[in-house]
Amino acid sequence: MWIGIDDTDSLEGGCTTYVAVELIKEMPYDLIGFPRLVRLNPNIPWKTRGNGAIALQIGVGGGGKIEIGEIDNKKIYCFSYKKKDADEEEIEKLANKIIKEKAMKDSDPAFIISKRKLPYWIYKKAVRSILTIDEIKNEIKNTIYKGGRGLIGASAAIAWRPRDRTYELITYAKNKWIDKKSVIEMDKICKTTFNNYDYENDYLAILPKANSPVFFGIRGDDYQELKKARKIVRTSPYKKWLIFLTNQATDEHLQRKKIKDIKPYESVIVKGIVKKEPYVIKGGHVIFSIYDGNEIDCTAYEPTKKFRNIIKQLRKGDEVVVYGGVREEPFTINLEKIEIKKLVDIYKKVENPICKKCKKHMKSIGKQKGYRCPICGSKAKEEEAKYVKVKRNLREGLYEVPVIAMRHLAKPIKRMK
Repeated sequence: MWIGIDDTDSLEGGCTTYVAVELIKEMPYDLIGFPRLVRLNPNIPWKTRGNGAIALQIGVGGGGKIEIGEIDNKKIYCFSYKKKDADEEEIEKLANKIIKEKAMKDSDPAFIISKRKLPYWIYKKAVRSILTIDEIKNEIKNTIYKGGRGLIGASAAIAWRPRDRTYELITYAKNKWIDKKSVIEMDKICKTTFNNYDYENDYLAILPKANSPVFFGIRGDDYQELKKARKIVRTSPYKKWLIFLTNQATDEHLQRKKIKDIKPYESVIVKGIVKKEPYVIKGGHVIFSIYDGNEIDCTAYEPTKKFRNIIKQLRKGDEVVVYGGVREEPFTINLEKIEIKKLVDIYKKVENPICKKCKKHMKSIGKQKGYRCPICGSKAKEEEAKYVKVKRNLREGLYEVPVIAMRHLAKPIKRMK
């Protein structure tokens, strides 16, 4: 049996993973596999802060078990398979109780209890484009459910089938103190973790950005190393921690597209040639355009910090692949990563042509119109001037925004093969 939950938080605070922890704490059943934290399309304008939903598979567990957390001095395990299903009515009653107690008052919580795994297309559409409640009504009509728009996230969390996956160990507390040096130490020791600390911007990325019951969260590829990492970080006491299986840092929101096929609210990977060279607008945002037969703007916004310095060095003719979310207004790709495939050669004019007859430097007669000798009137073409190749500091390769600006779903270069 699966239970999916979403929209228990709001812009004012809260966290859906915390609701999951409280549900697990009181649940008279076992977890089958890891609890799941599933991030959805980050471009949806009506999303909650992190746009994440949770899903739990529950029942009477069998087979091997793994320690994945601790809640108020009680160790939490997940089991490898299910011997017996949970009772639907019992879980519905408990879910209603926990959500009523723990969801934010200005949230719009929803949950689904399903005996079957929901189809994968629900997740795929929810993470890449716009999924409506009407589209999933047929799929959840034989389930127990409650709520409105949050049913989209709740169903998508159940429908997710991990192809790529990461883990996040999340801790919860009211009183919060953390030693920054220990976070840096953990980041250097635990090589399979990522996005812990932004060295460039002195930013502790394991802390939530908003008001939340979450204390800190450590992400990585190895759940065993997350347990080690937790013990390295020095903090004030906490009594709740849990490891979630997640789709974070997987790039599952991205899809390869031609420019003509791009729609607002999607996240795309697009190959093109730089057409409009980078320029800076008010606020420090850097804009350029790419072309593949059609043209679209790409933007490195101010929060991407020094990443913008890479973008500023692009020149017309450079071949690039851009990764990012598509805004509706202005219609632009909000950059998450860029791969520079090929750099054009740039030449700088250092000397005008010399008249062969008068041995004097000629003068320009207009942009791209060539040169004329001021004495005898002889003409020369533009390419007859003397040029030198300009050394470019930019190198071909893959570049990403700093950790401080990285989205939950964006795959860091560290994880890319």
